[in-house]
Amino acid sequence: MAQLYFKYGAMNSGKSIEILKVAHNYEEQNKPVLIFTSAIDNRDEVGYVSSRIGLRRQATPIMENTDIYGIVSNHEPKPYCVLVDECQFLSKDSILQLVRIVDELDVPVMGFGLKNDFQNELFEGSRFMLSYADKIEEMKTICWFCERKAIMNLRVKDGKPIYTGEQIVIGGNDTYFPVCRKCHTNPPL
Repeated sequence: MAQLYFKYGAMNSGKSIEILKVAHNYEEQNKPVLIFTSAIDNRDEVGYVSSRIGLRRQATPIMENTDIYGIVSNHEPKPYCVLVDECQFLSKDSILQLVRIVDELDVPVMGFGLKNDFQNELFEGSRFMLSYADKIEEMKTICWFCERKAIMNLRVKDGKPIYTGEQIVIGGNDTYFPVCRKCHTNPPL
């Protein structure tokens, strides 16, 4: 029986590399997968899952009006698994399409993303993944400044922490640090 998985973690916890690894493992056994990513993430290029260690792979970009369910249901051959990167940027409707893929098409869906933003608020996509997922797993990484587990993302600009502004600002290590709660409140910058 297929299930909806949500694997979340702070920045630099290995979410994108995990998608690439899972895809490789399926495909090595001649089991096709479909890979999606949010069209909002343009750090590398729209429509690519890219890891910080340099691996990347083309994926179907999800826009507000993307018929994810239709793409999966019409795909030949039927995929063994659907992998989705940057789930935090998805809408409730997109998450509900992922639910339908699991429940109606009996295809497992593994979604990966951040849980919370730089103000420690849930992203819309993450909120609904947490609500609907059959299995939830935290991908761990360490704080940029100390040895604690990173559970938050600190936004920085010109070496200074930022605590206000738009929820979504695309960036990498120049814009965000994975941090523990203590270092989010009082970063040693």
